Amino acid sequence: MNKPTVHFVVMGVSGCGKTTAAVALQQHYRCSYAEGDDFHSQANRDKMGSGIPLTDEDRYPWLRNLRDWMSEQARNGETVSVVTCSALKRQYRDILREAEGKVVFLHLAPPHDVNLERMMARKGHYMKADMLASQLEILEDLQADENGVRICNAGNAEDVQAEIMAWIEAQHF
Repeated sequence: MNKPTVHFVVMGVSGCGKTTAAVALQQHYRCSYAEGDDFHSQANRDKMGSGIPLTDEDRYPWLRNLRDWMSEQARNGETVSVVTCSALKRQYRDILREAEGKVVFLHLAPPHDVNLERMMARKGHYMKADMLASQLEILEDLQADENGVRICNAGNAEDVQAEIMAWIEAQHF
């Protein structure tokens, strides 16, 4: 019997390094990858770009689209897929966990000042640095029954990737 697809969801607030970590994972596993931001509706992007936080109702269709993409990868026989998604609340992660396969959360959590500095350095991103506070307000840490790990993403990309890979290898997925 084949092992189920493992979906690595690189999660955390905007600017925490999700894309950098996810691309490194995708390259390591040579697997399919979905940038969660690409699954947002234009209305959601416009709302965030205007400095208006998304509501749960705004997020649900986005999360279901990501879940469906993950299930499609499993049905296509992929052994690993990588997704970036803020997944800030447990109820959001619950939707993602409905995907076919095993869903594993890699929560990148740099210190606030590091995260803010990274966001301020980004150019042309619709998510503005002043939105960080609203994301931190709703962020719910992974619970004991959620499959995943919290990584303090304060270092350089290579150190963070090494920490992620060491944790993954220790799990024997």
